[in-house]
Formats: sequence, C-alpha cells, structure tokens
Amino acid sequence: MLLPEGVEPAERPKMPEGPALLEIRHAVRGWLAVHPGPVAVALSGGADSLALTAATVAEASNVRALIVDHGLQSGSAEVAATAAARASELGVVDARVLPVQVTGSGGTEAAARRARYDALDRERGDASVLVAHTLDDQAETVLLGLGRGSGPRSIAGMASFDAPWGRPLLGVRRSVTRAACVELGMEPFEDPHNGDPDFTRVRLRHEVLPLLEDVLGGGVAAALARTAEQLREDGRVLDAMAESVVALGTPELEVSSIDSLDTAIRRRVLRRWLLGRGVTSLTDRQIRAVDALVGRWTGQGGVALPGGTPDARLVCSRRHGRLSVGLENE
Repeated sequence: MLLPEGVEPAERPKMPEGPALLEIRHAVRGWLAVHPGPVAVALSGGADSLALTAATVAEASNVRALIVDHGLQSGSAEVAATAAARASELGVVDARVLPVQVTGSGGTEAAARRARYDALDRERGDASVLVAHTLDDQAETVLLGLGRGSGPRSIAGMASFDAPWGRPLLGVRRSVTRAACVELGMEPFEDPHNGDPDFTRVRLRHEVLPLLEDVLGGGVAAALARTAEQLREDGRVLDAMAESVVALGTPELEVSSIDSLDTAIRRRVLRRWLLGRGVTSLTDRQIRAVDALVGRWTGQGGVALPGGTPDARLVCSRRHGRLSVGLENE
C-alpha cells in the first residue's frame, strides 16, 4: 500500500518547536551532515520511530516512510495503515506498507527481525534507512552482549551507520521521543510485545536497567552507551590492522603468517578470513577454537562452523601448516 502514491506535499506541515523535538532534530541534522544522501525512515508507529520521522522530514527532503507489517498480531494491518497515514500527515513523499511472512529458525523475535530488515532493504532503493534505536536501546544491547560473553564486538553495540542502516538517535533517551510525540499531538502505537516478559530485552528494560540505575546512582544507560562507543573506536583500529595481514578471499591461510601476531589481531584476521570462506556467522567460542589450531596445535581435529549445506557443515582444519575450510565430508 502506498500513501500517498509518489505525491510530494505542496508545503511541509509546520513542526512544533518544543525542546524534545528540537533535540531529536539536532541529532538527525548531525547525522545527515556526516552521511548525506537520500533517506527513508523505518516506521513502526511507536514513539521512537514516529518522532524520528517527524524530525527527518523537518531536516531532509524527499523522505520516504517504510512500514513493515509482520502480521503477528490481530489488527496489525490497521496499525500499519495508521502509521502510514501519520507519516503522510508529517510530510513524507510516500509511505509504503510492506507485509512480510515471519518464518525461520531462532525464535519469533529473530525471525521477525530478519523479515523486517530484508523487506526494508528490498524497498529502500538507493536510500539509507534510518531506524529509531535510542540510547536506551544501545544500553540494552550492551547488556545483552555482556550476558552472552561474546566479546568486545558484541559489547560495542550498534554503530550510528552500518550501511545501509542509519541510527541518528543513539544519543537520545527514549523519554525524549515520547515527549516529542506529545509535542506533535500524536498518540504512538504501544506494541504489546514491548511489555511481554517472555522477551529478554523487555526484562532488561523494565527490571534490570532500573535496578542498576537505583543501585549505582543513575547514569547507567549513558555509561553503557559511552563504553560501547569506546569499544567501537578501538575495534575500528584493530580491524584495520587485521585487514592488512591477509587478502580477502585467500583460499588457505599459512599458520606461519599469523602465529606471531598479538591475539587480538590474530583472531580478527581469522574472523575476516573465515567469513570470506563462506562461514555465515561466528561466535567468540568458535573463533577461539579455530585460534587454537594456530596457537595451541596438538594435532587436534577440525572445528565445525556454521554454513555449508543441509547435509554437511563447514569445518576449518589444519594440514601441513595451513588452515583451510571445507565441507565436513570432503
């Protein structure tokens, strides 16, 4: 559904000038200054994305809204249509509803996320897609990473731009987006999943973070977000060093070329090389197991890795001083 179909408003609606919306506009303006180009906004109808849409329309031209209907709740089509209508009121050039089928492994939350991002990527054209993750979302992501123990890459949280996804609101509190909706005179959609304690992130939001704020005297969410930014800065330097060691697409990796590297660099080299050999995703435990083929080699067998075919997994093995990746039955 397209509302309206390719029609740009003759005049942008006048935006309120309350402090909350101005803060969000400033955040969007700063993001656009660093990442110029066409943008679309991923709009759910909730407070965060509604405030982001309003601010983006005020700061950029030819803004489109993309609304994904996951079909997981009764009345989801009506919720999506309402979000599209509100986006049109705010002045987007079009608001497109994208119905999706939520299927696949990993639980409902993971499957919905895959379906959502796939749909947004298909429809964005050459535009970056702005998503309304806030400072609070960043803090929750860092805590999830800490709980999984999956290393600094996970604890580093979300980047402000990970093409094609833009996150202008990572320095803005969730309370500000709600206040902005009040200034706009718009009642945001309240997703019932956001209050369902069956989801780990919901319990972090409503139980864990408030307790940490109480015990540690406040400022925890902002401190977690600062920690994530510091780790991303360090990670960019280490990743650049790793990229200079081995060319992407190298079929076999000479152990002698990496065994004397510092551990942090060597594991990044291995991660980059493995992803280039068809491995679909990697955990910290898997990378450490492959690293043991280099630094703690005792003739052990290969390491099973995600990827391959339905009948055979990928395996990283060491033979004659080289690492290679192949199907386990080869």
